[in-house]
Amino acid sequence: MKKQKKQIGFFEKYLTLWVTLCITGGIAIGHYAPGGIQALSKTELFKVNIPVAILIWLMIYPMMLQVDFSSIKNIGKRPKGLILTLIVNWLIKPFTMAFFAWIFFSKIYAAVISPEMAGEYIAGAILLGAAPCTAMVFVWSYLTNGDPNYTLVQVSVNDLIILVAFVPIVSLLLGITNVHIPYNTLLASILIFVVIPLVAGYVTHRTVIRAKGEAWFKTVFLPRFKPVSIIALLVTLLLLFAFQGKNILNNPFIIILVAIPLIIQTYFIFFITWVGGRKLKLPHAICSPAAMIGASNFFELAVAVAIALFGLESPAALVTVVGVLVEVPVMLSLVALANKWKY
Repeated sequence: MKKQKKQIGFFEKYLTLWVTLCITGGIAIGHYAPGGIQALSKTELFKVNIPVAILIWLMIYPMMLQVDFSSIKNIGKRPKGLILTLIVNWLIKPFTMAFFAWIFFSKIYAAVISPEMAGEYIAGAILLGAAPCTAMVFVWSYLTNGDPNYTLVQVSVNDLIILVAFVPIVSLLLGITNVHIPYNTLLASILIFVVIPLVAGYVTHRTVIRAKGEAWFKTVFLPRFKPVSIIALLVTLLLLFAFQGKNILNNPFIIILVAIPLIIQTYFIFFITWVGGRKLKLPHAICSPAAMIGASNFFELAVAVAIALFGLESPAALVTVVGVLVEVPVMLSLVALANKWKY
């Protein structure tokens, strides 16, 4: 019997197209209806834009529903893949992202980007680099025949480490790049956009399984939430680019300039992790998801923190949404490489 080839879902496969349409629509709305957009951008509570905060919650909560804390007990059986993931995600990736961003925004782009603006662009890149992927990696793992249980362990442990490592790493790197951010602001962002959704997801996970059973939770409950994150993401992008429309129209090449270091970083981290996995003699089903987790980003968290720290119309927020734009096509190319190099 011929093995069925795995395919990414229609909506996920063309996510870059939907993102592009939202970007175009957002810029058009910002240009033709600036009054309404300005009013919406001022709907804030404690310096957090309320519509965007609600949308980001809708992005993150469905992901947290998938975190299974009970799977962490299986870590000790095959620790090499998890150790590789943690080393790359927390000891290499944030610092290489900061390095590439510094080289491009402060040096290579010095003629077109002022030092003050460069600092915010670098900050946005750092926020992306310090947040490893927690959602789309399940799609990349599936498409490369990754071990789903081990991928879940890797993602679950990363989610827990984000709670304690994200704030100090971002604070350190932002300080190095001379962008000084109050520590309590970062901590509050983690609490609002990670801790509370994680707790809510865990409570929902346990409650629904006890009431309906694990099979119903996985086959009925979770699929109902599948479109929620992506739709919320697209509406968020529509708003963000409506807020950013004036800046982009004044400098339409900025998206290309921002995308270049992000793409270089993605390929660099993938190859570092892939080579490390081969050296450690990891099976393909573990090595491939490990490389995908390192290469991709928890862009929902990065967008949320960028907005909370720098504002909706900031260069930092723009970098994080450009990260969404380039991630899907780049990751699909890495999926093809991982399948080509299957061993």
